[in-house]
Amino acid sequence: MLRRAAAAAVALAAFLVPAAHADDGRSGGICKGATMFVKVCASEGGSTPAGAWGGSGAAAAPAGTGSGSSEPSCTYTRLDPQPPPENAYWKGHDRSEKGAVYGVHCPGQQGARTVWIADGQALDAAPVIDPEAVARRAAASMKLTGPAVASPRAAGTYVVGMPMWMWATPSPNTTGPISASATAGGVTVTATAKVTTVRWAMGDGTTVTCNGPGTPYTPDRGKSMSPDCGHLYERTAHDKPGGRYRGTATATWTITWTAPALGDEGDFTETRQTAWTARVGEVQVVN
Repeated sequence: MLRRAAAAAVALAAFLVPAAHADDGRSGGICKGATMFVKVCASEGGSTPAGAWGGSGAAAAPAGTGSGSSEPSCTYTRLDPQPPPENAYWKGHDRSEKGAVYGVHCPGQQGARTVWIADGQALDAAPVIDPEAVARRAAASMKLTGPAVASPRAAGTYVVGMPMWMWATPSPNTTGPISASATAGGVTVTATAKVTTVRWAMGDGTTVTCNGPGTPYTPDRGKSMSPDCGHLYERTAHDKPGGRYRGTATATWTITWTAPALGDEGDFTETRQTAWTARVGEVQVVN
């Protein structure tokens, strides 16, 4: 499978010109009312060959059903020059096949997409699927949450100069990994989410970033620092409301996705946050 890359995105921006389409008030992209299984609405009024728009410097060609239609319309623009043969935009096709790569812009969708269209193929047969958008729908179904903070504990008391261990209780929805699939226009995308970092705002002006949920403390650890997620307070919280530091634990979820039918894959990140409090004081020594 071919991986999307930032360089490819830059290349697309260079290939595509702003899409021109009639301002007829029609909504576009993913149909209203769609849920996990969505359909893409791109209407085509005739059998105009895709290749007929081509040639050097091809102009944008809108797809539409004509006047009176309530269906959305998409605008197809033949990329000129065409991307290199090894580029992911070819969707597994090559230059020996009679066809070309087009940029697609649909009202209601952000940015432009790409699709390979065979010469003579009608627009209504051309898939206009944004696999990352489908992957985000799959991720939404996972109901990802912020870290299940186990330490700092609101009921605990921590001491200045003593190591604090921070960790979260693992579960599929709070740390992953967890997977889900979604389908749009016959294309199924499978996404897998996993927490890669947790950023702890300690309430004293410092932050600690941990690669994962952290290690639970056990009594045999004594006064040692956490091996992967710890903090040491240098002053008490006596001047804070309730004598407590108030912080947050923000998980960064990395979601990787694959769309085998399109020969495409990629990833994106989302964040989820949990608030916590900790009472921090000093050890009282009696002479």
